[in-house]
Amino acid sequence: SALSNRFANVFRSLGIAKGDVVFVLCGRIPELYAAVLGGLKCGAAVSPLFSAFGPEPLKTRINLGAGKLLVTTDALYERKVKKVAGEMPTLKHVLCVDSAEARAQVESASERFAIERTGPEDPSFLHFTSGTTGMPKGAVHVHGAVAMHYATGQVALDLHDDDVFWCTADPGWITGTSYGIVAPLVHGVTSVV
Repeated sequence: SALSNRFANVFRSLGIAKGDVVFVLCGRIPELYAAVLGGLKCGAAVSPLFSAFGPEPLKTRINLGAGKLLVTTDALYERKVKKVAGEMPTLKHVLCVDSAEARAQVESASERFAIERTGPEDPSFLHFTSGTTGMPKGAVHVHGAVAMHYATGQVALDLHDDDVFWCTADPGWITGTSYGIVAPLVHGVTSVV
């Protein structure tokens, strides 16, 4: 909670507001999860990206989603984003979570954050199809979908609040977001990341 609040405060300081799109390109590190939750707390639509994507698939998705902020790591930025960064006109900020500057921003941010008020039809996530049969298509998920995340976590995954759970799917895919982030949290499950 404290770390996601810190991220939310950093995002706010960068101008991220309700309705903006925040992309997250990280491996399975704690900062990925904190950034996703921080974006949701700001009222942004969050789009986790598969870290094995190359530069073109990343650029395509960020442009289709009109991403304003990309949260990533120094290594992923250098290998995958740097050469296409100038080709993403809506991208205003890149936050490399393992850089000294970003660490200082996050560490100095407040652990308190007033969560943005959202309704059940407000966007929460932006996911994309794989793009194997043409241009990737974006699908907006709304905050009200959390009811289905809860129900499917209960019925399909049989989650209980005393479980320890590991989701095999990467958070860069819908299954990894739905069942690796949201469903375990709404069931109070301990997640292994």
